[in-house]
Formats: sequence, C-alpha cells, structure tokens
Amino acid sequence: MQDINIKITDRDGVKHEIVAPPTDMAMNLMEVVRSYELAPEGTIGICGGMAMCASCQCYVTSDTELPEMGDDEEAMLSEAFDVKENSRLGCQIQMTPEMEGLEVELAPES
Repeated sequence: MQDINIKITDRDGVKHEIVAPPTDMAMNLMEVVRSYELAPEGTIGICGGMAMCASCQCYVTSDTELPEMGDDEEAMLSEAFDVKENSRLGCQIQMTPEMEGLEVELAPES
C-alpha cells in the first residue's frame, strides 16, 4: 500500500505537507492531525472521533472527492460554529488512496 500525500493548514495558518499511512491502519484525518501534533493536545478529537463534538471540523480546499456526509456528521455540523459550505469533520474522512492530494484547513477552535 502506498502512502497518501495530503496538505493540512493548521489554526495558525501554517501549511504542512503530510504523508498519511495507508488504510491498513484505518486512520482518519482527525487522527492524522493528532499524530502529527498539528493542533494543541485536547483541542481536536475531543469526542474520540464519534462525530459528537465538531472539534475536528476542517474546510476542504481541494477538489478531492469525499464520501457522502453521514447523518451524524451533518447533524453535528448544523450545530457547530464557523461552518462553511466546505466544512467536514476530520474524524469522518478515512485515509484511503482516494484521499491522495487532499488539502484541508483546520477550522478555528470554538
């Protein structure tokens, strides 16, 4: 399996080029952000990736095709702050080969 190259702009506006491990580890975007320490401990993935807190909200800035948004993600984003048209929850974006070239910006901490 091949590594997945993505770009993540952190909350300070710094762009990071990241190599995410392939799917055999079943990581999601929120876990990648945490593993690279791109957000202070305790400010992202507070609910553990259950789509219940929106702390991992990000803005998708590339035209990467993502899986459809599930009901839980849609409901959480409807209650979150700083939501934009391109908002997604990082915990709901699995690192698959299709995510190659994904670019996101972390939403402000709310």
